[in-house]
Amino acid sequence: MQSTAIWMAAIVAAALAACGGANDPDPGGARGALLQNPPPRTFAASAPDLGAQLSATPTGREMLAVAGAPVCGVQVHSIEYHTVGARGEATNATAALMLPRGEEAACSGPRPILLYGHGTDPQRAYNQAEISDLALPGAASGLQLAATFAAHGYIVVAPNYAGYDRSRLPYHPYLVADQQSKDMIDALTAARQALPALSARDSGQLLLSGNSQGGHVALATQRALQAAGERVMASAPMSGPYALASYGEAIFLGRVPLGSTVFTPLLVTAYQQAYGNLYRQPDEVYAPRYAPHMATLLPAEVPLATLWAQGRLPVSALFSSSAPAPGLEAITPPTTPPAQAPLFALGFGLDHLVGNGQRLAYLQDAAARPDGVVPAWTTGRPAAAPGHPMRQALRANDLRDWVPARPLLLCGGQADPTVFFGLNTGVMQAFWSAPSPAAMAPGLLSVLDVDAPVSGVDDPFAAVKTGFALSKAGATAQGGPAAALTLYHGVLVPPFCHLAARGFFDRVIASGQ
Repeated sequence: MQSTAIWMAAIVAAALAACGGANDPDPGGARGALLQNPPPRTFAASAPDLGAQLSATPTGREMLAVAGAPVCGVQVHSIEYHTVGARGEATNATAALMLPRGEEAACSGPRPILLYGHGTDPQRAYNQAEISDLALPGAASGLQLAATFAAHGYIVVAPNYAGYDRSRLPYHPYLVADQQSKDMIDALTAARQALPALSARDSGQLLLSGNSQGGHVALATQRALQAAGERVMASAPMSGPYALASYGEAIFLGRVPLGSTVFTPLLVTAYQQAYGNLYRQPDEVYAPRYAPHMATLLPAEVPLATLWAQGRLPVSALFSSSAPAPGLEAITPPTTPPAQAPLFALGFGLDHLVGNGQRLAYLQDAAARPDGVVPAWTTGRPAAAPGHPMRQALRANDLRDWVPARPLLLCGGQADPTVFFGLNTGVMQAFWSAPSPAAMAPGLLSVLDVDAPVSGVDDPFAAVKTGFALSKAGATAQGGPAAALTLYHGVLVPPFCHLAARGFFDRVIASGQ
């Protein structure tokens, strides 16, 4: 869950969008209405120029090495559209619209659309349409999408989400599956309105993907589109927190992942906005030092490092190092399995974010109404009727309530310290595989662990696994195992899952499924 963009302003008319221009007289216009048509262009480069730009920086060279030389030029536009917040309130949001350009057959004519959800980012200025300056929040994510997908023939629609960039929403509906899927669909609707004015055509082949938070968003969007009878050709979510209810159990039992002090306030604020029952006052959730400002802290106007330096957010201590009640010392922090104990220990300290009262109430409800996966596998599903409001919210946004009807690739890495692979991707694999009653049709589900060894000469992901192994080894040699672990979720895994997704999409399109 990870990324960063610019608070700007000015809304342009939905009623006059087709004519292009004017101020928006209706801030509560129809969902998916494009606010400016044609949308402003933020970047354009031919295939050779894009290759040269990527070659000019270390980050770009790494992208180029994984994604391959650009086949197409890329043109990027910033679209703005009407959508809704977590309570259904009218708001606006923005997205990057990336178009392949060139005379080659792969770059012209009707093109498939990739609708992509990005990972968690703490900065409100996050904007994937501004890819020329890698110092800007969201630029690296946008450039990676341009290099991997748009430069290889895919139209890319990459929402920044409500609450980011020029959005008026004062919070972000983080992992609120209903809202985030609406936001994605609204961005797609707006992008399709923009295509004719930009001399681009949609082939009707819709593909979904996303990383970390965006993996959850992509699956939630596929669920929503399937329920509406809209055809998705294939999807490839990556490293997402899909089994949210079970993941929450593990965290409160002490298996604290990296990044928890960022994810938690985003999640609590979003669920408080969506459901209104997580707390009456913030100090019911947060430690006294942090409670007064936590409801409006994230997404922030300043970088995360500034929040840490100002003492407005702890770096890693989610919970107190003092047990919330007698008998819970063994999970404050856990010491098993030994290999993960140092990771879990980072999540505890005297200067902690979540109060012991909140942790104890959660654990007491979990003991009374157990989860079906954590601490022990029983049903493989969330608790049927949790009583704690956070457990209720996590269950409401857990994705174990449907069965995909289209080809699906779940990608990630087994050693992920941020979104635990086995507890999310592994749980979904079991849920959607025989003999589960929710098993997908044979041949539709593929699962890729990029950190696994090559299985043989016929392994379709051999190149991806080999490339990841070399990248991980390089990070370890340069900064040591701790550095490689820190980079694992947000830097090392995504480029190779993106590459695997592109190959997967290419095969599905070629098969005509």
